[in-house]
Amino acid sequence: MNFSDADFDYVMTIVAEAASKEIMLRFRNLDAGDISEKTSAIDLVTEADLLAERHITAALKARFPSALIVGEEAYEADKSVVPALAHAELAFTIDPVDGTFNFAAGLPVFGTIVAVIANGETIGSIIHDPVLGDTVTAMKGGGTFLRRQAGQARRLSVATPAPLSAMTGAISWGHMDEPDRSRINANLSKTRMAFSLNCSAYEYWMVASGKWHFIGHSKLMPWDHLAGVLAHQEAGGYTAKFDGTPYKPGETTGGIISAPDEESWRIIRREIIGA
Repeated sequence: MNFSDADFDYVMTIVAEAASKEIMLRFRNLDAGDISEKTSAIDLVTEADLLAERHITAALKARFPSALIVGEEAYEADKSVVPALAHAELAFTIDPVDGTFNFAAGLPVFGTIVAVIANGETIGSIIHDPVLGDTVTAMKGGGTFLRRQAGQARRLSVATPAPLSAMTGAISWGHMDEPDRSRINANLSKTRMAFSLNCSAYEYWMVASGKWHFIGHSKLMPWDHLAGVLAHQEAGGYTAKFDGTPYKPGETTGGIISAPDEESWRIIRREIIGA
């Protein structure tokens, strides 16, 4: 199925609309009843998540009625939609508020992520910052760009490879079990500085723009990673699963690392992940 530049602009517009109408109106205005736990006290859902996903889903269905829509919150009702990403002619993944814990706490480190998938390949990426109104976008083969709310745009590039002791980045260890959690936390001391944002949107933004050298995750839900991996790759970076295989739509296991190049990826896997 042909997915045009006009289609991509449409998706960017509805993401920004959802951020303005459903997310930012509720930021730092949530009541206790507007926040619920999903699997734990750090895995939350808010009214903003639900309403923003509903807004984006409805707009996508209006323009692409036959497309597969995989929203993070809707997934709880039908988990078969994730494997279907591997063979859908056209599909979209939606993370309406990535970094919900931060959002619910009033911390302005969260984003809205939408990926476009065609025939098992990610072809479009939108990572939107509702607070500032800026967006990181990528189209397959077209590079990665930071688009400012005022209209300016500039192309992004990953960091220049560096020795491990000079690298900065993040490994999201919150969903890992022991002994991996303790081993990886200890190994991160080998780097120049390690961060923890609890927000894939910002993590991919940082690594695609060259502010960080690496990021890594063990939990691979598609709405968290498909858009970010494409943005990172189109900015010149190298991403692969812990076992060295490519990360593909429909996969949820195996862990991934994003780094400036394959050699840097190997260093992170060996020295930090310990694989």
